[in-house]
Formats: sequence, structure tokens, C-alpha cells
Amino acid sequence: MSVENSAFIAASADVADDARIQDGAKVWHLAQVREGVEIGKRTVVGRGAYIGTGVRVGADSKIQNYALVYEPAVVEGGVFVGPAAVLTNDTYPRAIAPDGSQKSADDWDAVGVTLKRGASVGARAVCVAPVTVGQWAMVAAGSVVVKDVPDYALVAGVPARQLGWVGPAGRKLQADGHQWVCPETGQRFVERNGHLEMGERHGL
Repeated sequence: MSVENSAFIAASADVADDARIQDGAKVWHLAQVREGVEIGKRTVVGRGAYIGTGVRVGADSKIQNYALVYEPAVVEGGVFVGPAAVLTNDTYPRAIAPDGSQKSADDWDAVGVTLKRGASVGARAVCVAPVTVGQWAMVAAGSVVVKDVPDYALVAGVPARQLGWVGPAGRKLQADGHQWVCPETGQRFVERNGHLEMGERHGL
């Protein structure tokens, strides 16, 4: 494996020989990092987490304890994947074929979940591939995501539905006339055709 300076791998972690662990990243106890994986700078992979073959995890992300990130997931930088969250990869999961024979890896086409920059997936949430969770979007704990989540959207439930908007600080945005504003940072946003766009900073 390729381990850059100041990266840390716990002795009990199972990291493939050709995985690349970049500078400042940490892979904790009992985590499994499969072949061809790249873990970005300063990213943390928690205890018992699983990162599937060939997955690239961007810098400054957090894959929390026992999260399952199945290939071919795409995890951009600054992403949070909560404890025991699951990113699936099989649209029609079966252990056996109609004739009763056991299915193998060659009997299906893997599809992936994409988590865009700054997105958060809460504890025990499930993202059913193929879906994309947009930039800075937030999936509430225990939700089941079955369709794409727009940038900045807050979704919750089974199946997940949009409850509002969130900013990069993670706080729910508040309506202010025709705009939305973050109560923590003062950042303003404009909604157009069901999508949110960053506006001007206010009061800071």
C-alpha cells in the first residue's frame, strides 16, 4: 500500500496492498479498505467501516464507524458519512438466479451512489443506488434515499423527502422574503426552479 507522511493506519485495519492513503488520513481499528481505494488527505475512516474496491474518497471527509461504502461510489471532498450509513450498489439484489444457481459478481452491473462536496449522510441512513446527493445537502439519520437530492436540500424519512434547505454550516435556512438565509453565517441564497443558488453574504 502507499501511505503518505503523517497518515495513520491502525494495526487491526485491513488495507489492501495497492490502496493509497494520503497525507494526514486516518484508518481506524477493524476498518476494511479494498483494492484500488484512494483515501484523500486528512480523511478519517472510522472503526469497522468498509470502503469498496476502487472507491475514491476526497480530502477532509469523515466516514464514521461501521459505515458501508460500496463500489462504485463517488465520495467527494468534505463529505460526512454517518455511523452505520450504507451506500448500496445493486439495483436488483438477489443471491440466486431464477434457475436457482448462485449468482456471482459477473451476474450483475454495479451502480453507485455519488456524494458531492460537503454533503452529509446521517447515522443509519441508506442511499439506494443510483442516486446523487448534492453539494452541502443533508440526509437525516435513518432516512432511505431513493432519488437524487438537490444541492443544499435537507431530506428525511422513508422514502426521504425534502423538508427544507441547509447551508454549508449545516443549519436549516430561514425564509426572508424571496431569499433564504443561514442563521449562523448570514449567507444568503436564492431559489430558482426548485434549486438553490448562493447569493451575497449579509451582516458579516
